[in-house]
Parts: sequence; C-alpha cells; structure tokens
Amino acid sequence: MPEPRVVTNAMCAPARVGALSAEPARFHRTLPGYAATPLTAAPAAARVLGASSVLVKDESARLGMPSFKVLGASWATYRVLLAHLGATQEEIPTLDALAGRLAGSGLRLCAATDGNHGRAVARMAGLLGLDAIILVPGDMVAERIAAIRSEGAEVQVVDGGYDDAIAASAALASDTTLVVSDTSWEGYTEPPAWVIEGYSTMMGEVLDQYRAQGLTPPTVVAAQIGVGAFAAAVARAFAGNPQTRLVGVEPTDADCVAVSIERGEVSTIPGPQLSMMAGLNCGTPSLIAWPDMSAGFGTFVTITDDQVADAMRLLAADGIVSGESGAAGLGGLLAHRDALGINESDSVLVISTEGATDPANYRAIVGVQAGPA
Repeated sequence: MPEPRVVTNAMCAPARVGALSAEPARFHRTLPGYAATPLTAAPAAARVLGASSVLVKDESARLGMPSFKVLGASWATYRVLLAHLGATQEEIPTLDALAGRLAGSGLRLCAATDGNHGRAVARMAGLLGLDAIILVPGDMVAERIAAIRSEGAEVQVVDGGYDDAIAASAALASDTTLVVSDTSWEGYTEPPAWVIEGYSTMMGEVLDQYRAQGLTPPTVVAAQIGVGAFAAAVARAFAGNPQTRLVGVEPTDADCVAVSIERGEVSTIPGPQLSMMAGLNCGTPSLIAWPDMSAGFGTFVTITDDQVADAMRLLAADGIVSGESGAAGLGGLLAHRDALGINESDSVLVISTEGATDPANYRAIVGVQAGPA
C-alpha cells in the first residue's frame, strides 16, 4: 500500500471554477423533511489540529438518510426523469407531481454505488413509485447492502470493485432503465453534472450559516474525494476566496485524483480499492467533476484507515457521529497538519458527509453504539 503523501497541484486555477446553482435548493425545499443540517463547533478537533477553530457541517441526518448524497441523487433523479418525459421544471415542479406523471410508466432507476448514493437513488425510486436496481462492489459490507434493500430496491453484487459496478450499471441502461450515476464517462455527463449541482444546496447552507453567525470565511476547507463530485461542489463554493485553501483527501489505495494531478490528466489506477472509507474507493475520477476539482484545490493528501479512525474518534469526542468516509476530511488535515502548515491562525471547515453507515465498524473503532443509520 502506498504511503500517505501530500501532492501540490500545479494545475490550480481558481478563476476557472464554476459557480454554485440556486435551482436545486428551490427543489429540495419542497421535499418532505427538508431542513438545513447543523454547522457545529468541534473544540476538541481544533485543539488537536492546532487551529483557532474547527466547524463541522454534520450530514449524518439529511432528509431522513444518513448522508448528504440524497441531495445529489434527488436532484439528478428529478432532472433525469424530466428529460425522459420531455417536460420542464415549470410543468412538473414537485416530486408529488412527478410521481403522478410516472404512474404506470414501468420505468426503473439504476445506480452503482459504494453505499450512500445508491441508497438515496433507491429512496427516490420508492417515493416515485418506481422500481430500482442498485449495483454494488463485491466487498460491500452486509449492513450497507441491507440498508439499500430496506428502501425496496433490488441489489446486485458485482464481482469486482466500484469501477466494475459502474460498468455493469451502464450496460443496463435502456428506454425503461434510467441510470442515475454520480460519476461520468464518455457519452454520459448530464446526470452526474446534476448530482454536483444538487450538492449546491449543502454548500449554500454553509455559506448562509457563516453569514448568519457573523463568521469570516474559513482559511482551510477539507473535502474527501471519491470520484470528485462532492469536491467539485466544494470548489464552486470556496475556490473564489483567495483567503481559503482547499485540501482534497483520499485513501492511500484509492488515490485516483492525486495520481491524476501528478500526471496532469484523468487517470485510472489499478484495483481493487479496499479502504474502509468505502465511499471513497474509486479508481477513476469523474470526467465532469475533474475541471472544477483540478482547478479549485491547491493540495491533495492521502491517508490510511488508521488515520481516519483517529478522526472518527476525535469527532465523537465533539459529539459528532461520523463514519469512515465522513471523517476523512478531518483525517487528512490531522495526518498532514505540519506539511499543510495549519496553525492557530486558521479557521477550519470540514464536512462530515455521513453518519455511522457501518454500525459494527463504527462501534469497534469509537467504542460506542451509534444511532440507526
């Protein structure tokens, strides 16, 4: 396994990063149970990191799900189905209206997933009265598979890793099976672009919360990276502020973005990717996320499972339940604090992107039982 490392991004060019979209937030506010997730102070994390403050955007409970992924999945599903129907947002403005139009359509939603995105697509299918088939890599833990099945979806376990599940999902696309993926490939770019747009809602909340609390923008923002959709949204929110440094974080054995940055182009790394940071176990960056991600982040770092476990325990000390992928942003800053030059002048923002989606592993690491995911 490669050693943890720091990669300086020679391609960083913040002026090339796109803007956040306000459209998804208007849609998300119509969904049952919508509320902004909390922005929580983490004083224990700040002490250990040596920063003046650490704020955590806690995505452990978002629209009844244990991850922010439902924001991207819901907006992308809505837009995919509108496109399929040849309808506009004005003609079908809400999920209930969309469900009415889809009654008896025989459509099926499909996604490949490391866990959270697929469960969110399955939830959307259930709300719309549609079937769903979710493809997962062969090493997915039983708890995550059970969570997807609890949404009423069919789960197909693919022999291989996340990239193999993506290929298998693409092969199922048809007039009646609509793929809602959070990564892109040649000829398939609109749905993953809508996923990135969907995350604008979360980033808009963060910016509003900073303003409402009278806070200056953070000097350091960490974003964990799988294929890069989330990181692209973070770049759109913060890359335009010259006082803010963006740090991307990946597992050491799923470092496809760091490798791509080093090579100067999108690259695929060999698999399988087997980190316990399951949501980050990706071998190829998303083509649609790459421009914003590669232009917006000045630094990328990689970390081990042991290093993210330290971050999970530290967040728990601050009262925040964060799963393996959710704590990776903080884990990257802790592991490379000195190399990144983090000090008492820094105000830090991390986004805990999930709660305890593998309850048994969370309990083994943190020593306490988390609530239901």
